[in-house]
Amino acid sequence: MYEQLDLFRMSTAMARHAAARQAVIATNLANADTPGYRAQSLPDFAQAWSEGASEGLRATRPGHIRTEGGEGGLNARLSTRASEPSPNGNAVSIEAEMLASVDAQREHGRALAILRHGIGLLRTSLGR
Repeated sequence: MYEQLDLFRMSTAMARHAAARQAVIATNLANADTPGYRAQSLPDFAQAWSEGASEGLRATRPGHIRTEGGEGGLNARLSTRASEPSPNGNAVSIEAEMLASVDAQREHGRALAILRHGIGLLRTSLGR
């Protein structure tokens, strides 16, 4: 029942997006010493959500046909992060990755808080 509410669908997509951002950051950190590696990043959730919404079809039920992308038409595309490369051509900044990790952690916490408050609202409306 609750999957059909836009609030829950969007907060679930936000949590998945934050997890995907953490995975990209972990890949960047794992390749911090790889010669020629360029740091990658995902766009912010708001930008990815609006780009997914502008693409047309959106899967709102499990029976819908899904296109490439993720939950609810969320298509987040990797892009390379512009930074000055080191002498071996690696462009990963540990400090920038740490800041991006904290930002993704906040985004995930925000998504969980929205889910918690929405579930509390549903419980209150049911009288429990």
